Amino acid sequence: MTLAQEHLHKTARTAQLDPGVAVSSLASALAAGGELEPLLERFLTSIVALAGAQAGAVRVLTDDGKYMRLVAQLGLPAQVLSTERLMQRDCGMCGVAASTDVLAWVDDVKSCARHGQDAYFGLQCQRVLAISLPHGGEVLGIYNLFFATDAVIELHTQAILRLIGQLLGLALHNARIERERLRLTVMKERQEMVNEVHDAIAQTLAYVKMRLPLLNESMLAHDDARSLKYFSDVKKAVGEVHDNLREVMTYFRTRMDPMGLLHALHGIANGFLDRTGIELEICHSIQHLDLSDEQEVQVFHIVQEALANIAKHSMATHALVAIDKTLECLEFVIEDDGLGFAQASAAANPVGAAHLGLEIMQGRAQRLGGTIEMGRSEGGGTRVRLVVPVSAPPAPVP
Repeated sequence: MTLAQEHLHKTARTAQLDPGVAVSSLASALAAGGELEPLLERFLTSIVALAGAQAGAVRVLTDDGKYMRLVAQLGLPAQVLSTERLMQRDCGMCGVAASTDVLAWVDDVKSCARHGQDAYFGLQCQRVLAISLPHGGEVLGIYNLFFATDAVIELHTQAILRLIGQLLGLALHNARIERERLRLTVMKERQEMVNEVHDAIAQTLAYVKMRLPLLNESMLAHDDARSLKYFSDVKKAVGEVHDNLREVMTYFRTRMDPMGLLHALHGIANGFLDRTGIELEICHSIQHLDLSDEQEVQVFHIVQEALANIAKHSMATHALVAIDKTLECLEFVIEDDGLGFAQASAAANPVGAAHLGLEIMQGRAQRLGGTIEMGRSEGGGTRVRLVVPVSAPPAPVP
């Protein structure tokens, strides 16, 4: 059972005995977080008990503002649910509560029965209360309480129900912010995918497009030497496109290891020798990197790109990822004992895709506020050095 669920179950038991404790517990439950709609379902248990109602429902305005969508309910018969899933915003007193911050009784309960052919309203349900869910001068939805008798609610209970409406309005507002954050995250990832495809693939395909007419001309002229030359260029370029596309797909298909960056790097090292024939060593003595989730993702893919270049171009037998930490920064050094950057690029990459890979890594380093350098290692291979600034720890209290 989650913390939020525990709060709500406690609220249900204490609602009728102590409304003040009920409101406090509800506030704590909503603050504890979790998926909103299951929380609302459990929230109704305490509110129905507090008000002495037989059923309850929470409705949220749709994005276009024309309808109210049922997102949680407790105690409503199945035949009622089928007609209450979606209501016009301007429907009776509920429509008033959806436009103005009020707590009001539905004047004509039998009018609710016009939505369907059930006998619930006017027979099993004698009164319906509509309470707004406001936040910041805007009403985001309503909640209803359904009563089996001609109930009367005392003023202090009405005040508590209004306060609960405000709490739920805040919860709906926070849920809207989270949805917007998620939407922006998805848009950002899509843009990153576009950038990756453009940077890693588009220029190579442009090179292929320029080479194909030359290949065609040499074939028509029966110039075998030139034909083989252009065919070899196209073959290598297509191979680069294939490799880069696989890397882009891997980047967007798999996310950061939930156990963190260090665990993810050791995971790469465990299978690196089998995949590439190159022994990979991860060297560090750091317990905590103190990076945000987004920073860890960016660092991971920079290191991954550097290791991919080692696997494809270096002809190395050994590679190393060394991590060091100071008060101001984290340093990641990726190096190998292979041919070196210039020789590997010239031998295996006629279209400069390795340079494009470096540009991609530089872009990620900039998003981290860091720097990246590439050069020769002491053993003659390639050395990539990434420096990421970290927040200084708080000064000790004297």
